[in-house]
Amino acid sequence: MSSDAKHDYHLVDPSPWPIVGSAFAFVMMVGAVLWMHESYEGFGVLMGKPWIFVIGFAGLLYTMAGWWRDIVKESVEFGNHTPVVKLHLRYGMLLFIASEVMFFVAWFWAYFNAAIFHADVGVAAWPPAGIITLDPWHLPLLNTLILLTSGTTVTWAHHAIQTGDKKGAVQGLLLTVILGAFFTAVQAYEYAHAPFTFGFNGLVRAPFEAGAHTLLAAGAGNFAAIYGSTFFMATGFHGAHVIIGTIFLVVCLFRAMGGQFTPERHFGFEAAAWYWHFVDVVWLFLFACIYVWGAGTVVH
Repeated sequence: MSSDAKHDYHLVDPSPWPIVGSAFAFVMMVGAVLWMHESYEGFGVLMGKPWIFVIGFAGLLYTMAGWWRDIVKESVEFGNHTPVVKLHLRYGMLLFIASEVMFFVAWFWAYFNAAIFHADVGVAAWPPAGIITLDPWHLPLLNTLILLTSGTTVTWAHHAIQTGDKKGAVQGLLLTVILGAFFTAVQAYEYAHAPFTFGFNGLVRAPFEAGAHTLLAAGAGNFAAIYGSTFFMATGFHGAHVIIGTIFLVVCLFRAMGGQFTPERHFGFEAAAWYWHFVDVVWLFLFACIYVWGAGTVVH
């Protein structure tokens, strides 16, 4: 009897990447704990230093590169991704995005709980007294336009792949990657000049006028902590997703340049495009709810 498969399903070969990725994730987690506990002397020179975290993070990047390489080989070289496998890959990506939606629902829930029921957490008004918010019609609006534009360029790349236009696909992906990097740069600048901190020290920054970089007390520490933590957790995790999506698109860019995407076989790009559109939509909600609806006294 032939040993060839008589079905459309793909039974993956044994892979080292799940256990390797788990090990590096554990190292990164331990490294993060050591990094954030400088005052504890249990591990000597490692306390308060990022080196263990960096090693774990580098290992995770290595794991992702190796795992993606093997999956690309399964599709391009071995032809294991049959129509049934592709359908199930789509189901998996949709479920992953659904889990990401619920992840962000938690951060929105935390923000609205503090903003709407602020009396329950001991805050007289929202934003709390002493908090100077960011002007939504300045850098946040710019980033909104950047992400909306990137949504059109990634759609252009998708259409180009579907019509066999390799040059158009590469150009669309390159523009999307540039816009994603630009968004990250603008948000990093915004964070560096934000008039409030994460909030654990109960302080907010003075407005950056005439080069002022002084930290001013803003009443009770938990007031600043509530606003700062909810703001930075929601927008910061979105920023992390933009960075991840940009890396995803960079991989697709190199694959497109190598001619690996065809009108019939390009799910890797579709998954990246779905993820990018998800990031776009989440930002629109962040912009409307946190920057616009939650604006108080703003700094320009």
